[in-house]
Amino acid sequence: MHSRINSGLILGIESSCDETAAAVVRRGSETLSNVVASQIATHLPYGGVVPELASREHLRNILPVVHAALRESGATFTDLDAIAVTEGPGLAGALLVGVSYAKALAFALDKPLIAVNHLEGHIHAVLLQQAQLAAQSEEPADLELPALALVVSGGHTHLYLARRQGEGWSYQNVGRTLDDAAGEAFDKAAKLLGIGYPGGPWIDALAPYGNPDAVPFSFAQIKPKAHRKDQSTDPISTFFSFSGIKTAVLRYTQIHNMSARIEERRRKLLENPEMRAHEVLTFFDQQTLDLIASFQRAVVDDLRRKTFRAAENLGAASLLISGGVAANRELRVRFTADAAERGLPIAFPSLSLSTDNAAMIAAAAWPKLEAGIFAPETLSADPALALGR
Repeated sequence: MHSRINSGLILGIESSCDETAAAVVRRGSETLSNVVASQIATHLPYGGVVPELASREHLRNILPVVHAALRESGATFTDLDAIAVTEGPGLAGALLVGVSYAKALAFALDKPLIAVNHLEGHIHAVLLQQAQLAAQSEEPADLELPALALVVSGGHTHLYLARRQGEGWSYQNVGRTLDDAAGEAFDKAAKLLGIGYPGGPWIDALAPYGNPDAVPFSFAQIKPKAHRKDQSTDPISTFFSFSGIKTAVLRYTQIHNMSARIEERRRKLLENPEMRAHEVLTFFDQQTLDLIASFQRAVVDDLRRKTFRAAENLGAASLLISGGVAANRELRVRFTADAAERGLPIAFPSLSLSTDNAAMIAAAAWPKLEAGIFAPETLSADPALALGR
């Protein structure tokens, strides 16, 4: 297998959950195309991702998505220097579709295959955004290091201390959730309240209409048990937990007899799946809107407090915030304000790079291509793949 770099073009493929994505990125810094096939309509009736249906949709979408990405980029298969694919973490069946296709494509084209950790992809989404801003002369590309990266999505809430290591990067895992991820809590709370799927964007859109101080949610101090191998007692580690606030939302709806309103709202939204937040406000009473706003404020504040405390304790020189929840407007506003008060540089990806996409996978693959780090022929999906040490 050759590793000579010619065009600098990498085709990225992402299929870790419910979105089939392909992108062509040049030298890890210039996005030529970024195509995503969403499965929201498929999973909407169930209020969450159904793994078997997700796998079937990936099989249906992967060929047209890859061809669309190449067409939009103006590149051909022969122009590519490498194929990059998400190895994990994610849904096993969904990952296997992308990995199997990428392996077959790389073999047929005699191109290097590069395996990428989905979580590292999210971190490189920010670095890709910074590089593109630098190309437009809006701000410098290089953030001060070490950087503390918060990856917060439907499946993950992790903190990583990121450093340069030669041409590549090293990651130290310094924080994680012990149960639900923040994005998962958004989706589950939305489902409890009869709101559309995915829940995060709906809560983000509806929260401004409520009072964030109306419901006093709180987070108990988390003390992981020392005997659990996956729960380190390392004093530098930061722990998140979002299962409790989901239960608190459920109890609030029960205490205030909201079930009839929730079922009526769920029925109306299923009948009108194309409606947007401003169009469905008549389906929401003020008490529900206040509950939504209070829930969002509590989750964002917990993320904010613990992230900035970790940054201070670890001596981080900058912050990177990525993942689907990084698209949340209140999170961006409050994190940006806190960072400004502390004089701490902070960076987010664009909204299109926050959610799952393949441009971030291609960007994360670039340092590996430069270093000649390629996937073995035995590459398979790894649903529980970890990042860093």
